[in-house]
Amino acid sequence: MTQDTRFSELPYSRPVLDAVQSANTELLATFQAAQSADEQAAVLDAWEAQRRSFQTNASLASVRFSQDTTSPAVREEKEFFDNIHPTILGDKIRFLEAVLGSDHRPALESKMGGHVFRLWESELTTFRDEIADDKRTESSLTNRYNTLLAGLKVPFQGTEHTLSTIRGLFGDADRSVRLGATQAQAAALGGVSGELDEIFAELVTVRDRMARRLGYDSYTPLGYREMSRTDYGPAEVAAFRDAIQQTIVPLAARIRQRQAGAIGVSDYAFHDEAIRDLKGSPKPAGDHDWMLDRAEEMFRKMGGDFEQFFSMMRKRDLLDLKSRPGKTGGGFCTSFEEYEVPFIFANFNGTQDDVNVFTHECGHAFQAYTSRSLRPREYLWPTYEACEIHSMGLEFLTYPHMDLFFGDDATRFRTGHLESALTFLPYGAAVDGFQHQIYKTPGAAASDRLAQWQEMEARFLPWRRYVDTPYFEGGRLWQRQRHIYNRPFYYIDYCLAQVCALQLWSRARKDRPGTMALYRELCALGGSKPFTALLSAVGLDNPFDPDVIARVASEAAEALDL
Repeated sequence: MTQDTRFSELPYSRPVLDAVQSANTELLATFQAAQSADEQAAVLDAWEAQRRSFQTNASLASVRFSQDTTSPAVREEKEFFDNIHPTILGDKIRFLEAVLGSDHRPALESKMGGHVFRLWESELTTFRDEIADDKRTESSLTNRYNTLLAGLKVPFQGTEHTLSTIRGLFGDADRSVRLGATQAQAAALGGVSGELDEIFAELVTVRDRMARRLGYDSYTPLGYREMSRTDYGPAEVAAFRDAIQQTIVPLAARIRQRQAGAIGVSDYAFHDEAIRDLKGSPKPAGDHDWMLDRAEEMFRKMGGDFEQFFSMMRKRDLLDLKSRPGKTGGGFCTSFEEYEVPFIFANFNGTQDDVNVFTHECGHAFQAYTSRSLRPREYLWPTYEACEIHSMGLEFLTYPHMDLFFGDDATRFRTGHLESALTFLPYGAAVDGFQHQIYKTPGAAASDRLAQWQEMEARFLPWRRYVDTPYFEGGRLWQRQRHIYNRPFYYIDYCLAQVCALQLWSRARKDRPGTMALYRELCALGGSKPFTALLSAVGLDNPFDPDVIARVASEAAEALDL
């Protein structure tokens, strides 16, 4: 393999489970027999190389399944890794028990940093062999959910859309088109609502069962540990949601009220939320290839490191951005650790969301590319809320270059993006509050869950009103939010990161070079520190402080003349 190897040419091989387990057993025995910290560190280096190789193949299998959920061959590879994951995780837990109990641990911590040991201590509490089958069931259910949504067809105006492409019409200037597209999506989801209820009920049951088998009172503390949160817990997050309700919800309501006036409606509704004036949502002035050309120009202007990063990504086909049938919806960034390259996955639909998602995922990818040489592999990425600072931060830091994509509409885009950053926070808090309720009451009926979502909408989204969409009116909007099924408790990470990203926006208005240097420094730190320590290291304020939320909200309101 060369530095120019394209994504399609990256070597992939399915591991042989017996061989992997044999190697794990040998590594554990060698570590336990080692007589010094240096000898144990050498074993940890070998373990690191083995883990990177295994995870690279697992990531390749996962990405290729996301690219085409209809292919039996790629689905088989994804399911292979899902099925052996609990076995490999069991081996890892046994190895970590030896590492954490080592007589040479102080010397190893001095060499590797203490943070990875805190992460490993947390991980030890998330798995035992008796939940292996439950982990397999959980993976099977999330695969089923993703496949169901990827294959959903949304007919509208003579065209068969996917869930991703129909969203491109939500920002149409014609209100009847917006409503029709929203109704079409709701109808398509409504057609599988029974199966969505069934999948989610089984997921909640299996997650609660795993938690109780591990000695927890509910899934919530296990979910937090699975998210590798070592420096805060549910109490801090609950207070953060309260601060959003007190500070951001009133501001978001003013934004919605002004949007209603701008589009001239007295009956403002959900299908109006994607636009801010009668022109509709701004759209990029070109297609997929044109967008990549503009992106290349943008990153060239942002500096040599950004230019080198994006040129590599494009040259090696590490971008899959076109929407197509059978492709999983949404967007994400992952990396292939052994080859030290990130990969960006998205679903372009011809709207401003393409620019939002693209710059967002490029933020993740730039961080992964910047910190690709960090060891151990736990330091390649920070925990999720810190990861999202890189992505959401880059959305703001690319503001000066939005003319490349939107031309005369760039100012409208920037204003709308800032408004969306603020109105997102209540939605994110609603999703998180909903999940805490879900796992507090795991035996609730499907109808109870719908009522729980409606309670969260009333608290955080009091302006929301649905029209002729029984599926959404009945409390089912959350079923299209993939994180709720696939990654519990993730969504609040976007809110925490958004408060940090708004700090970057604020600082860049006064000192762009200094802010860009701060951003680069944060990316280079990777996951070498926990969330709040990363913020402290680069001088960002802690979003758990209500005064920080109030300050960024006040500056944003002033910038928006609100």
